[in-house]
Amino acid sequence: MLLVDADADEEEIEQAYRSRVKEVHPDQGGTVEEFQAVRTAYERLMAGYRENGEAPEFDDGDADADADSDEEGPDQRAHSEVTYLDYDVLADFGWETDDDDLFQKAAAADLDEVDYGQFDVDPGQSLLEAAEDHGFAWPFACRGGACANCAILLVEGELSMPASHVLPQEMMERGIRLSCNAIPITRELKVVYNVKHMPDLDELLLPPTPFDRAYSDD
Repeated sequence: MLLVDADADEEEIEQAYRSRVKEVHPDQGGTVEEFQAVRTAYERLMAGYRENGEAPEFDDGDADADADSDEEGPDQRAHSEVTYLDYDVLADFGWETDDDDLFQKAAAADLDEVDYGQFDVDPGQSLLEAAEDHGFAWPFACRGGACANCAILLVEGELSMPASHVLPQEMMERGIRLSCNAIPITRELKVVYNVKHMPDLDELLLPPTPFDRAYSDD
């Protein structure tokens, strides 16, 4: 899929992905199937997936996890619960992203389901895919880690995000991630989604044509 040698290093894989994702992007004459296949191949390589495609096990800091693993089974261990909050509602309540009790306040505010709630993420599934599977229209554009339209703020938990060609290290340290290819690796996460208009992210956006086309009937 990426047209790289079996012994390609990380830099070679990233360069190949950048080239291939542009070649097969639907807006450049490619197909959705080709684009998704290239993205999946890249994600599995960079996330350390085994050859059988099985998602990596969680690292949740639980000292008893190994002892319990035989009883739980791999499918149960692999699901994550994501608590989400829409960035757009923060200004309405005078909240800040760094408020220690942000999610407690959101839980008590009787927000609509689109603005606050929880959903499960299946093994190896990205946040964006999981949100869409649960009927939510989270923003996106390239779906390949090449823009910040799908950016989220990771408040709690851990994500494996194999592709980020636009986020500088400073933003990564602030907790900014891309929901299109961020895969949960802890049992619980808290994220603020729809943060594309946070300071410094505007210059990393692409025209939202694919998103508008996907939800043109909504």
